[in-house]
Amino acid sequence: MPEMNPTPATAAACTPAAGAPRLTAARCELLREITILDQTGERRRIAIPVERPLTIFVDRRELVTLMTLGVNPELLVLGYLRNQRLVDRVEEVESITVDWDVGAAAVRTHEGVADIAARTARRVVTTGCGQGTVFGDVLSQLAGIRLPDAATTRLRQSMLARMLETMRQQETVHRKAGSVHGCALFRIGGAGCEMLMFVEDVGRHNAIDTIAGWMALHGVDGGDKAFYTTGRLTSEMVMKSAQLGVPIIVSRNGVTAMGHELAERLGMALFGRAANRHFLCYTGFDRFDSEPEPPPTAVRVVV
Repeated sequence: MPEMNPTPATAAACTPAAGAPRLTAARCELLREITILDQTGERRRIAIPVERPLTIFVDRRELVTLMTLGVNPELLVLGYLRNQRLVDRVEEVESITVDWDVGAAAVRTHEGVADIAARTARRVVTTGCGQGTVFGDVLSQLAGIRLPDAATTRLRQSMLARMLETMRQQETVHRKAGSVHGCALFRIGGAGCEMLMFVEDVGRHNAIDTIAGWMALHGVDGGDKAFYTTGRLTSEMVMKSAQLGVPIIVSRNGVTAMGHELAERLGMALFGRAANRHFLCYTGFDRFDSEPEPPPTAVRVVV
């Protein structure tokens, strides 16, 4: 029987940035046991992830309801506000209080969010699991994004292999129960890479928002970082990574045409179908130092 209380989030020890908001530390049930009937006719007890709604209120104004696993919900909310450009600096937020008894997150800002009604009036429903939403014309904001150049931030094939091996060995909810996505943030440089944050959620967009919240809370810059995700690289995932200044994304899954187009426009490197020692580099070839393994030596069989 799978352990019912896994540890689905891993984060490097960091001190919150000056002026960071006060956060609760709300916890909830992540896995639930059910009885299933398998192909042999046997009834068994297994664990499944618990999906639950979290309604975000900003200064008592209802903003949106996210469907989430509930891991680090305060960071999810902070990252969501950051990625939706509703707050530009973490110092603008006074506190985030999550109460699972009512399924709500109360965000209190110091001076309010200017023009919040107009800024949240236009929504684009994305392909994110649980229906992610993008407020406003986020695509137009990409014009102002400047990522580190390829000479500054790049990925060696040996680093990529270590990233994939780190993720292969990571203890996960997905391994115990399936039905979730995972995202990780790696620091890369020289010949090394270090995982700074890993989190799982029912949607990949929630997972990357949670990492965005962790980055904002601790003042972590994205210039020398790479994202890993188990989900596909859609336009939403590319946009969120770019907004955080992270120029490299690695996915166990594939890439959509719009995600590919945005990444090319921004000079990002996208790696997909990445597992074990296999991968496809879709964009950003100039950010990648290929170290291909030599092909196996042909063996001639003499009869």
